Amino acid sequence: MNPKVKSQRRSNIRYRIRRRIGNGTAQKPRLSVYRSNADIYVQLIDDANAQTLAAASSRDKDISSQKLPKKDKSKLVGESIARKAAALGIKDVVFDRGGYLYHGRVKSVADGAREGGLQF
Repeated sequence: MNPKVKSQRRSNIRYRIRRRIGNGTAQKPRLSVYRSNADIYVQLIDDANAQTLAAASSRDKDISSQKLPKKDKSKLVGESIARKAAALGIKDVVFDRGGYLYHGRVKSVADGAREGGLQF
């Protein structure tokens, strides 16, 4: 498959998802997921003020030091972002899977965030 076509397809999916879920606010921020081949990154974003409220990734020292499969590290990233959100007083978020399918590492992040206390 042509890489340019593949990236354009994912961009179209991202925009379609963003239209459906709407934008994040300070009370209910958007939990955005970015998945690379090696790592996974999540952010709590307040789109109204264009601010990142909290962020976590599999490259954080406490997570990257553990010798676990990527799927298990993704769950730890979800739990980490849930702890950071709780410290900010955030319980509800809007989940933005970023154009990725909801399975594997993306689902693990969501499961970890739910176990940490976030609702979406």
